[in-house]
Amino acid sequence: MDYKMDQLRNVVLLGHGSCGKTSLSEAMLFDTGATTRLGTIENKNTVSDYDEEEQARGFSVNTSVLPCEWRQHKINVLDAPGYTDFVGEVKTAIRAADGAIVVVCAASGVEVGTELHWSFLEEELAHRLVFINKMDRDNANFANVLEELRTKFDKTFVPVVLPIGSQSMFSGVIDLIEMKAYLDSKGEGTAIPAGMQEQAEEARVEMMEYAAEVDDELMMKYLDGEELTNDEIRAALAQGMAEGKLVPVLAGSATKNLGIIRLLDAIIDFMPKPSAVERRAVNVATGESEVIEQDPAGPLVAQIFKTLADPFVGKLSYFRVFSGTIQSDSRVMNVNKNEEERLGQLFSVRGKEQTPVPQVRAGDIGAVAKLTVTTTGDTLGDRGAPYRMPGVVYPEPLYAVAIFPKTQADLDKMSAGLARLVDEDPTLRVERNAETGETILSGMGDSHIQLAVRRLAQKFGVEVDTDLPKIPYRETITKTAQAQGRHKKQTGGRGQFGDVYCRFEPLERGAGFEFVSEIFGGSVPKQYVPAVEKGIREAMMEGVIAGYPTVDFRCALYDGSSHPVDSSELAFKLAAHLAFRNAIPQAGPVLLEPVYKIRVTVPEEFMGDIMGDLNTRRAQILGMEQSRGTGIITALVPLAEIQRYATDLRSMTQGRGIYTMEFSHYDIVPAHLVDAIKAEAQRRAERANQG
Repeated sequence: MDYKMDQLRNVVLLGHGSCGKTSLSEAMLFDTGATTRLGTIENKNTVSDYDEEEQARGFSVNTSVLPCEWRQHKINVLDAPGYTDFVGEVKTAIRAADGAIVVVCAASGVEVGTELHWSFLEEELAHRLVFINKMDRDNANFANVLEELRTKFDKTFVPVVLPIGSQSMFSGVIDLIEMKAYLDSKGEGTAIPAGMQEQAEEARVEMMEYAAEVDDELMMKYLDGEELTNDEIRAALAQGMAEGKLVPVLAGSATKNLGIIRLLDAIIDFMPKPSAVERRAVNVATGESEVIEQDPAGPLVAQIFKTLADPFVGKLSYFRVFSGTIQSDSRVMNVNKNEEERLGQLFSVRGKEQTPVPQVRAGDIGAVAKLTVTTTGDTLGDRGAPYRMPGVVYPEPLYAVAIFPKTQADLDKMSAGLARLVDEDPTLRVERNAETGETILSGMGDSHIQLAVRRLAQKFGVEVDTDLPKIPYRETITKTAQAQGRHKKQTGGRGQFGDVYCRFEPLERGAGFEFVSEIFGGSVPKQYVPAVEKGIREAMMEGVIAGYPTVDFRCALYDGSSHPVDSSELAFKLAAHLAFRNAIPQAGPVLLEPVYKIRVTVPEEFMGDIMGDLNTRRAQILGMEQSRGTGIITALVPLAEIQRYATDLRSMTQGRGIYTMEFSHYDIVPAHLVDAIKAEAQRRAERANQG
């Protein structure tokens, strides 16, 4: 079917891990006829979690695109991972969507992952509704979760359904707009149970009051005692959602397939058509941000929101078309790279299923294989009217490993494999640490890195070992010292002679290195002064404590002598080495370590445990906040103490804690730790020499 713009809905499923998003998407596909069976995660046969890693782990690690049809509309459902290691997938899925369904477990309530995803929505999307899932689970409580939502988030939450019973007694939902009960998955309404009639009427009145507040005319009608029509209620709720004034709340059980039809109806009734969501893009010609008109006949603006290495078709790029129409077997411009990209066959995707299509219009989602220059986040457009969509801002990596190729063949392929891995997942970072000489792979957590390493082997044929990265310690001095460096060597012909006097002074932290010449009168000829500086720069790369680079000091060359025949650049460079080695031990050398600022977000009940743990990690607590049942701790912590904090925090909080970290500064290592660091550096040096 060829869908018009107002017949499209793009919604992303968000929520904490294990709240039932994948089960919900499976029920939606089944009820719309997109599938003929209700797959389960336990049976490893869901449409969404088709990846081997997902089936092995029992949770989503990729965003899946799951189109289905309902009431002559096409709904593109994006099932995003809930596990915090894969927040990059969440951010890109939000960009591709026009509205969000925030899924909350009826037993667990609002969890930290829910709050994290909610904060992402605040940055990008206004349209959202809440689906309280797992109403059949032990300890499920609709009223408690509703109250928790109202406590945690500064929004007006408006139930549009009521659950009938809960836990083992959950048997369906009451639609407060239609005032009918729905006791099965067929969507046929029946009379409301007698015992819930009064409760349903009270909830409907409350819903109408919220709806009337959105529109002045409806408010006057309501105050005059007139009943609002069902269509007026739906329109007002949709308007209130669009304006960010209210959030409709539904409930059900995905695994029992109860309440899903009401959710599908709510998507059509409340979620916006693509053109109703304002989208801005940068006009490359002017550099100005402009609102783009989402018109299938307009200039092409399509953004790649996901890249996947498919074993059968190669690199598969998922895109959302914001304007224009993209055609199979055509040529477009990669606006980010200013290069032409040739497109092959376009696809409509549902999980791993790919259906060829001739074109994808504005407001819709598609995929294309084997793009050559285009990566995740790039914009495809027309040559004549290029617009560039803003890039997705990803969180900073939290977990890093040093990677080493297992064989020479792996070494030869490693750079290319890592580059393709980062193309596929922009939340991964690869860098060569010049100070430690290691290749560092960074991501959002241990599972994220494990998955990346396995994909590196399976998809790109690169086997690597991983290890804890070396801490990039540095050395510096705390007081002024001076020394002579004299290099004299006679070998029977022309000798070597260089003689320098250098003064070493400490600088403030982060100042780096300065070299000054105070030579007057030519005791060190001018042509040899650069050689002295070069010698100091070479010597400072291996400090006197544990062989780490020496930083934040000034070297002043103030005297010396030369020989008319035997002096040379090499001799003065070697003399500078000696001056450094002679002076630095007298200058109060100390070891420096990198310190990071971390912001830990946990449920309030874990605040004490987290504070105690941070204190054992030599943390300096900067502040604590408590708001809506959540605690936030900000602290400065040495990197050596938090290299595996992602795993430790998850263990301490049953997976309910999250944190961010950013480099702050270098600080002096406490004296009682220096000997252990020196011993470890010596062991590494000995192993390297033996190797």
